[in-house]
Amino acid sequence: MSRFFSDKFASLTPYTPGEQPRDAAYVKLNTNESPFPPSPKAVAAASKEAERLMLYSDPDERALREALAALHGLTPDEFLVTNGSDEALYFAFSAYCDDRHPAVFADITYGFYPVFAALLSLPTRVVPLREDFTVNVDDFCPAGGTVFLANPNAPTGLALSPAEIERILAANPDSVVLVDEAYVDFGAESVLPLIRRRPNLLVVQTFSKSRSMAGARLGFAAGSPELIADLNTIRCSINPYNVNRMTLAAGIGALADEEYTHRNCQTIIKTRTRVLAEMRKMGFWATESVTNFLFVRHPALSGEALYRALRERGILVRHFGTPALNDYNRITVGSDAQMDTLLGAVRSILEEKS
Repeated sequence: MSRFFSDKFASLTPYTPGEQPRDAAYVKLNTNESPFPPSPKAVAAASKEAERLMLYSDPDERALREALAALHGLTPDEFLVTNGSDEALYFAFSAYCDDRHPAVFADITYGFYPVFAALLSLPTRVVPLREDFTVNVDDFCPAGGTVFLANPNAPTGLALSPAEIERILAANPDSVVLVDEAYVDFGAESVLPLIRRRPNLLVVQTFSKSRSMAGARLGFAAGSPELIADLNTIRCSINPYNVNRMTLAAGIGALADEEYTHRNCQTIIKTRTRVLAEMRKMGFWATESVTNFLFVRHPALSGEALYRALRERGILVRHFGTPALNDYNRITVGSDAQMDTLLGAVRSILEEKS
């Protein structure tokens, strides 16, 4: 870093994204991207909107908020559209955490939560997961601050039920509870229907996973109009044109093709079930993931050793390398062909090991 860098950020450890190779030589199962292209309706809408890039995007993002409202049976003023769901998370950390309201999250969860807390110099309360990686709901009842729950959780792939989340909401009536549903479309149940019953609930979702738009950077937050107004105050103090024209159009096109999204999700779920069964036959332990990834370990092979052996064979998976996760790898559920390549490579690695 330069000598001009502010001391307040000197100890900041930024979020580390998964590897993004510049060539197509790898089977890429490390960043939970969809193996399917975006909906043709999303592509067509974005392409058409490219002709108007000389104009700023709509700072009110009205058309996409109306489409989200129609899909979920809510109103446009209960939605905020963001540049990826990470931006919605950043707005929430900024709006609802301070010296009197620490950020509360699990010790094993989405890696951006501690980064945002450190960036904003926020106090935190880190809640340990159980040994089986499940969340102990009682630990959040009450939480003593603003709650950030990835549900399903990453990288574990496990989810709480809406009833369990409602217990947390009821136990924290004077604190915001943010539920990050990036992976909810792959087998979990959304708590969006609770928004009007629980004014302290804020739900965040993304178009990156189930709608195949990771490269577009599009997400949204949903909550009471008052919560959304709070987040808009932060948004408009940073960048009122936070989502570009093509991405907004692509989002509307994707929402107009829910059948396509649902079909792709069902395919990924089917593939996940098949691959999980095959890996368990090979001796792997794995969580009962309800996401588009698997969270696995093998008793005869460290997580790092498996990661490196797969990489040598042209397959990328995610290894985090922290003490709690060193034995584990997170593996994106790709296409059937990609997963067959993975399974073949894993069998070969285990045979060599034995």
